[in-house]
Amino acid sequence: MSQTLFEQHQDTLQGALSAIKSRDYWSPYPENPSPRVYGESADKDGQAAFKAHLNGDFELQMPGITGTAGSEVSPYGFPLGVRYPTVDLDVLLPAMQAARQQWRDIGVDARAGICLEILQRINQRSFEIGYGVMHTSGQGFMMAFQAGGPHAQDRGLEAIAYGYAAMTSAPGEATWTKPQGKHDPLVLAKKYTVVGRGVGLVIGCSTFPTWNTYPGLFASLVTGNPVVVKPHPAAILPAAISVQIAQQVLEEQGLPPHIVSLVIDANPAEPGTKALAQRDEIKLIDFTGNSAFGNWLEQHCPQAQVYTEKAGVNTIIIDATDNFKGMIQNLAFTLSLYSGQMCTTPQDIFIPAAGIDTDQGHKSFAEVAEALGNGISKFLSDPERAGMVIG
Repeated sequence: MSQTLFEQHQDTLQGALSAIKSRDYWSPYPENPSPRVYGESADKDGQAAFKAHLNGDFELQMPGITGTAGSEVSPYGFPLGVRYPTVDLDVLLPAMQAARQQWRDIGVDARAGICLEILQRINQRSFEIGYGVMHTSGQGFMMAFQAGGPHAQDRGLEAIAYGYAAMTSAPGEATWTKPQGKHDPLVLAKKYTVVGRGVGLVIGCSTFPTWNTYPGLFASLVTGNPVVVKPHPAAILPAAISVQIAQQVLEEQGLPPHIVSLVIDANPAEPGTKALAQRDEIKLIDFTGNSAFGNWLEQHCPQAQVYTEKAGVNTIIIDATDNFKGMIQNLAFTLSLYSGQMCTTPQDIFIPAAGIDTDQGHKSFAEVAEALGNGISKFLSDPERAGMVIG
């Protein structure tokens, strides 16, 4: 059945493989939430699906469930009230280890087909996930839909493509033949099996709960590793929906659904991420967030291959411009976007002490700085626009 999924998603896979070679833009997941693209009722249905999660139990299939927990509060002013399963790691992680062989043995193509099917179904629920991102991260809906939906899915697909390319760069089978002079040649039939490292752990963040989760999730999953998703306690719902979709696809394929599992803190005041990250079963860790915790993971989890994306310092040097107004508008936008929480948001702007040449004549240092301050104030003066941009 999973082989059928591989064949079904060939166009998507080949498009992604071509894109990682050309480095050109390509995406099968439209970023425009237009009814013409996703259907006339997609927005309404997605909002209804999001609301259906509120104040209820969220069902997932995992060994070792001990109870429920959840304390998410929408930045727009109400508690979500969603109760997620809590688990006993001493039961869940050995079960995930036991599922590794079955996940390994279905092969590269079958795993790729399953991962692509999971992504397609996630895409079909982009509005539901978008509202989940909106009411956990605080982003405006358009930002939440795009970054939490299609753009996050693009990142997951890219991870699948790179994983697939790496796994298929060596043959699955080979015949080794060595001539023996007058004697019959020595012939060996060889078979190669891609083997994952172990259980992967993806640690989510509160600002981009899917955009920063899908790359690690799908990179580990397609290469043969069961995955634990550990979301930030303030932004569980978008990750939980994604895990639920993955479990549904896995179960349909006759595989243990807990190959992808969700672990949350039973008590956010007593986070268990450090203890989870140091478990012997965890062999891969993906984390995006603050430098302090990223550094801790790198230093204290020697049993795992650790990948971190930590804080950076991004600079802009303003040397000259032939469009002063446009430059100010662009800088005002990028400094405000996502409340300045993007990893690519500029933190330092350098302006020559003597000022710069522009299409409006020479501008002193003070004039450039004043224009930038005024540009930000003007851009954010419309509350509706400000809410949509900064969240």
